Amino acid sequence: MLSACGGSGGGNSQEAGNVLLAGATVAVSEAAPTAVSDGATAIGTTPARQGGLALAAAPAIAPLPVPNDEGAALTFSSVGTIDSANPFFKAQGNGRSCASCHQPDNGWSITPDGLARRFEASAGLDPVFRPVDGAVSPNAATATLAQKRVAYSMLLSKGLVRVGLPLPANAEFTLVKIDDPYHYASAKELSLFRRPLPTTNLAFLSSVMWDGRETTADPASTMCLKDVRPARCFAAIDADLLHQSNSAVRGHAEAALDLSAAEQRAIVDFEKTLFTAQSSSLAAGGLSEGGALGGPVRLSRTGYYFGINDVQAGDYRSGAPFNRNALDLFGAWRNLANPPAPAAPPGRGRPAPPPPAPSAQNLARAAIARGEQIFNNKPFNISGVAGFNDELRLPLQRGTCSSCHNTPNVGSHSVTRMFNTGVAAGALRSADMPLYTLRNNATGELVDTSDPGAAMLSGRWRDIGRVKVPSLRGIESRSPYFHNGSVHLIEDVVGFYDKRFRIAYTAQEAADLAAFLKAL
Repeated sequence: MLSACGGSGGGNSQEAGNVLLAGATVAVSEAAPTAVSDGATAIGTTPARQGGLALAAAPAIAPLPVPNDEGAALTFSSVGTIDSANPFFKAQGNGRSCASCHQPDNGWSITPDGLARRFEASAGLDPVFRPVDGAVSPNAATATLAQKRVAYSMLLSKGLVRVGLPLPANAEFTLVKIDDPYHYASAKELSLFRRPLPTTNLAFLSSVMWDGRETTADPASTMCLKDVRPARCFAAIDADLLHQSNSAVRGHAEAALDLSAAEQRAIVDFEKTLFTAQSSSLAAGGLSEGGALGGPVRLSRTGYYFGINDVQAGDYRSGAPFNRNALDLFGAWRNLANPPAPAAPPGRGRPAPPPPAPSAQNLARAAIARGEQIFNNKPFNISGVAGFNDELRLPLQRGTCSSCHNTPNVGSHSVTRMFNTGVAAGALRSADMPLYTLRNNATGELVDTSDPGAAMLSGRWRDIGRVKVPSLRGIESRSPYFHNGSVHLIEDVVGFYDKRFRIAYTAQEAADLAAFLKAL
């Protein structure tokens, strides 16, 4: 629950570590069950399961990387062990733990497939299925199994939890119309359906929650947006996470009492040790082989600080300009599709033999490398993005994917900004989502949206639809995508942005970009 329950092989690997689950310590690699340890911890699927947490049945059982449609993902811990006695895994008021909404084998989030298995195994009684935010409305009928399937349909189809928030008292807009298929939402409590953000890779956070409502301002902080007046400064993420851990337990777990300070500290410290990334590809093999820098161990060694690569001001500390090559993991694979031709044999007039055909694995690796180059360098016009074009004073900006996903080798945003790319626009609303019509109090302008985003916190018209930029590492394990789970395939994510910004990817470019994203 911590980050957002109310809120996205083959070959021998060199990355390895020790796993400790339910007291069993074993060695595990990204693609093989044994390897030399480097002091990190790998988490994967095992035969036994308890409360949604994968547990080792015996020391002889070596957990494997968690398989997904494109290969496998892996989580490493920087402290060497996973403490299953941590309060993260402790059942609270209504039986939920943090792990109820943040499953180790679902990229530390939840997925429809995983939820369906839990629903069937428990007849809809697993703690994740609770009316407070798991149901389409708190009033949904849940007496029978058939009623439960309907009540928890948003969890089961898209992995969405319901966030109930009131319209801000100081809002610059008025709610003039509601189309809620569940007949619950009102100005007193809008129903906003969102994906739980993962409780891993938190070392790279610049904001907490999709709408930033647990990202607190702090005028005395040094974490301030550069060249912004009036100054916008933020508290340390650690403090935000401590507060949010208790808010989640009191709200989503319906606990009667606050967490103790020690419990809050233990949960946050535990989560900050976790690093998750895709570790292997069915087609490309190990993602840390052949000079590539993929996988979770190298991710755990990636540096980050607030403003490390801001699209507007560059590096806050070094003063270096913005580097659009924000993801630089697979450069070593760029030329694998074109192996060099053999040298001509000795003797006059003897032609050189043709170059060898690249292997299927090398072709797959080359596609990933091309996709990385497209991500960083394929230019397109960025326009009409609230939070980007208006706040950065760039009405039309020539940019790339890394303009927003600019945290080096992570793909989140390196400072605290929220953007509206139109994901929640009324025109894209699906029939299972509530739709809200909002009117600007000053101008009378109307907008339809399925989620006002950050405007539910600030009350500002310009913030409608704005949400945070999530990390891209390990996303293959966390389908569906976007804050509202509106697309299930990475190819559809590429297609959304291709259409939104009129990029005009070729079929090959779109396929390469998707291959790259799947390898993160």
